[in-house]
Amino acid sequence: MMSLRLGDVAPDFTADTSLGILNLYDYLGDSWGVLFSHPADFTPVCTTELGRTAALKEEFAKRNVKPIAISVDGVESHNKWIEDINETQEVSVQFPIIADEDKNVAGLYDMIHPNSSETVTVRSVFVIDPAKKIRLTITYPASTGRNFNEIIRVIDSLQLTDQHKLATPANWKNGDDCIVTPAVDTAKAQELFGEVKIVKPYLRYVKQP
Repeated sequence: MMSLRLGDVAPDFTADTSLGILNLYDYLGDSWGVLFSHPADFTPVCTTELGRTAALKEEFAKRNVKPIAISVDGVESHNKWIEDINETQEVSVQFPIIADEDKNVAGLYDMIHPNSSETVTVRSVFVIDPAKKIRLTITYPASTGRNFNEIIRVIDSLQLTDQHKLATPANWKNGDDCIVTPAVDTAKAQELFGEVKIVKPYLRYVKQP
């Protein structure tokens, strides 16, 4: 199994979930997606992660993003776990959790790393755009909870730079100045974005459009 790379088409699949049968492409439609895996149900780090995802419901919705979780446990287990998540994290989990007992989806997305564990998924993250292309991959060790603020930050950058000929600098967050790409000359940048701050000919900043 080759690892998926940025720009690859996200593999489609149909799977049972906590919200019923789901086909990835149909479910996403023209939305962005965040597909993220969990080693197992009823585990402490995962519980906080799913709680955080539920708490960010409005932030994902503002960006036209649909989160989808996945674990190798079954639907009955997922539904019981959701009760715990809602109770302990004071949220309401309303996004689907895929039941991947046969590890079909985990295999498609190379979520099982045998040198880490042969039976459970690592903490993989895939951001998928409306064209079903993979735009971000992050892999965390099982012991480290994901930074969902970072995931949203990258989605903000991707959506901005898809629309404008810009890039975003280190530690950029929504609203900060952006960088003009080398393909755009300064005169064109001024026409497109207004004032251009030239630090070096190759390093030029503009206000976020």
